[in-house]
Amino acid sequence: MLHPSSPGPVGDRPIVLIGPMAVGKSAIGQQLAQQLGARFVDTDAVIVAGHGSIADIFAGRGEHAFREIEARTVADAVEEAEGTPTVISLGGGAVLDSGTQQLISRCIVVYLECDAETVVDRIARNSGRPLLAGDAMGRWTAMFATRRPVYERLADITLDVRHGSVPELGGRLEAALRNRAAAKQEVEK
Repeated sequence: MLHPSSPGPVGDRPIVLIGPMAVGKSAIGQQLAQQLGARFVDTDAVIVAGHGSIADIFAGRGEHAFREIEARTVADAVEEAEGTPTVISLGGGAVLDSGTQQLISRCIVVYLECDAETVVDRIARNSGRPLLAGDAMGRWTAMFATRRPVYERLADITLDVRHGSVPELGGRLEAALRNRAAAKQEVEK
C-alpha cells in the first residue's frame, strides 16, 4: 500500500469513477482507495448526508433540483481533492452536466463498463433508485443507451466489470492506472 502522500500511479490527480447505476462505482472505488492509501468520496453518499435520501429529493424537489445539488457536490469534491490522492465515485447521471464534464477533465476518469446482465440482480435488490421506478431494467437500458457515449468520451481508462470480484477489479484497475502512468512517463522522456 502506498503512503497517502506519495503520488503513486496517479500522481496528484484525483481518480473519478463514472458509469451507469448499479455498476459498482462505490464498491470498486472504496477498494481502489484502500489499495492506494487514498481518500474515498462517494458523491451520492455526500448528497444523502447533507440533503436526505436521493429518492426524497426527487419526490419533493424534482430531478432538476437533484442535478443542481449533484453538480455542486461533485465540484466541491473535485476541488477539495485536487493535488491529493483521492478516488471519487460519481452518480450515474452526474456526467450529463457540462460543468461536471469540464471539471473531471482535470482528473483521471475511469469508466466502469458493463451490460444489463451485470446489474440486473443489483437493481432487483435495490428499489431506492427513483429513476428506475416501474420497469427498472427497461429504464436502466434506455438511460444507459443515452449516457454510454458520454461515458466513453470522458474516459481515460475503461474497465470491464462484467467478471471478477471487487478485489480483483480493484487490482485490475490499479494495474491499468500504473500502466497508464508508465506509458505517460515514456512519452515524456
